[in-house]
Amino acid sequence: MTLPALYHRFIIWIGDGTGLPDAILHIHAGLAVLMLARLVTGRSLGTFVPLSVVVAAEAFNEVMDRLSFGSWRWPDTLSDIANTLFWPTMICLGLRLRPLVRPR
Repeated sequence: MTLPALYHRFIIWIGDGTGLPDAILHIHAGLAVLMLARLVTGRSLGTFVPLSVVVAAEAFNEVMDRLSFGSWRWPDTLSDIANTLFWPTMICLGLRLRPLVRPR
Protein backbone atom coordinates (compact mmCIF):
# COMPACT_ATOMS: atom_id res chain seq x y z
CA MET A 1 0.00 0.00 0.00
CA THR A 2 1.30 3.46 -0.89
CA LEU A 3 1.88 6.30 1.57
CA PRO A 4 -1.01 8.40 0.14
CA ALA A 5 -3.38 5.42 0.48
CA LEU A 6 -2.27 4.82 4.08
CA TYR A 7 -2.68 8.51 4.85
CA HIS A 8 -6.17 8.52 3.35
CA ARG A 9 -7.15 5.46 5.40
CA PHE A 10 -5.86 7.20 8.55
CA ILE A 11 -7.92 10.31 7.79
CA ILE A 12 -11.03 8.18 7.18
CA TRP A 13 -10.36 6.37 10.47
CA ILE A 14 -10.25 9.72 12.32
CA GLY A 15 -13.51 10.83 10.72
CA ASP A 16 -15.22 7.53 11.48
CA GLY A 17 -13.87 7.48 15.03
CA THR A 18 -15.02 10.98 15.90
CA GLY A 19 -18.21 11.02 13.87
CA LEU A 20 -17.50 14.63 12.94
CA PRO A 21 -17.95 15.96 9.41
CA ASP A 22 -14.87 16.73 7.32
CA ALA A 23 -15.34 20.52 7.60
CA ILE A 24 -15.32 20.43 11.42
CA LEU A 25 -12.28 18.15 11.44
CA HIS A 26 -10.41 20.67 9.27
CA ILE A 27 -11.30 23.51 11.66
CA HIS A 28 -10.10 21.50 14.67
CA ALA A 29 -6.97 20.33 12.88
CA GLY A 30 -6.01 23.88 11.88
CA LEU A 31 -6.37 25.13 15.46
CA ALA A 32 -4.57 22.09 16.92
CA VAL A 33 -1.63 22.49 14.53
CA LEU A 34 -1.51 26.23 15.34
CA MET A 35 -1.32 25.56 19.09
CA LEU A 36 1.22 22.76 18.67
CA ALA A 37 3.39 24.96 16.44
CA ARG A 38 3.19 27.75 19.03
CA LEU A 39 4.32 25.38 21.79
CA VAL A 40 7.11 23.75 19.77
CA THR A 41 8.55 26.94 18.26
CA GLY A 42 7.97 29.18 21.26
CA ARG A 43 6.88 31.93 18.88
CA SER A 44 3.84 34.11 19.54
CA LEU A 45 0.61 33.41 17.70
CA GLY A 46 0.97 36.98 16.44
CA THR A 47 4.00 35.99 14.37
CA PHE A 48 3.67 34.24 11.05
CA VAL A 49 5.71 31.21 12.21
CA PRO A 50 2.87 29.15 13.75
CA LEU A 51 0.54 30.17 10.92
CA SER A 52 3.15 29.07 8.38
CA VAL A 53 3.23 25.63 10.01
CA VAL A 54 -0.55 25.39 9.60
CA VAL A 55 -0.22 26.39 5.93
CA ALA A 56 2.48 23.74 5.40
CA ALA A 57 0.42 21.06 7.15
CA GLU A 58 -2.65 21.87 5.05
CA ALA A 59 -0.58 21.88 1.86
CA PHE A 60 0.76 18.44 2.80
CA ASN A 61 -2.79 17.22 3.46
CA GLU A 62 -4.06 18.46 0.09
CA VAL A 63 -1.09 16.99 -1.80
CA MET A 64 -1.71 13.64 -0.12
CA ASP A 65 -5.39 13.89 -1.11
CA ARG A 66 -4.34 14.65 -4.69
CA LEU A 67 -2.00 11.66 -4.78
CA SER A 68 -4.61 9.41 -3.20
CA PHE A 69 -7.48 10.39 -5.53
CA GLY A 70 -5.40 10.84 -8.69
CA SER A 71 -6.68 14.33 -9.47
CA TRP A 72 -7.58 17.59 -7.82
CA ARG A 73 -11.13 17.80 -6.52
CA TRP A 74 -11.28 21.59 -6.49
CA PRO A 75 -14.53 22.22 -4.57
CA ASP A 76 -13.36 19.87 -1.80
CA THR A 77 -9.79 21.19 -1.86
CA LEU A 78 -10.82 24.85 -1.65
CA SER A 79 -13.28 24.27 1.19
CA ASP A 80 -10.65 22.23 3.09
CA ILE A 81 -8.14 25.06 2.74
CA ALA A 82 -10.67 27.69 3.84
CA ASN A 83 -11.85 25.66 6.85
CA THR A 84 -8.31 24.85 7.97
CA LEU A 85 -6.80 28.31 7.59
CA PHE A 86 -9.63 30.70 8.49
CA TRP A 87 -9.39 30.77 12.31
CA PRO A 88 -5.59 30.44 12.54
CA THR A 89 -5.33 33.39 10.12
CA MET A 90 -7.86 35.45 12.10
CA ILE A 91 -6.01 34.74 15.37
CA CYS A 92 -2.65 35.70 13.85
CA LEU A 93 -3.99 38.89 12.27
CA GLY A 94 -6.00 39.82 15.37
CA LEU A 95 -2.90 39.59 17.54
CA ARG A 96 -0.73 41.43 15.03
CA LEU A 97 -3.18 44.27 14.54
CA ARG A 98 -4.30 44.76 18.14
CA PRO A 99 -3.42 48.11 19.63
CA LEU A 100 -0.55 47.86 22.03
CA VAL A 101 -1.55 48.85 25.55
CA ARG A 102 1.13 50.91 27.26
CA PRO A 103 1.39 50.78 31.04
CA ARG A 104 0.71 54.09 32.75
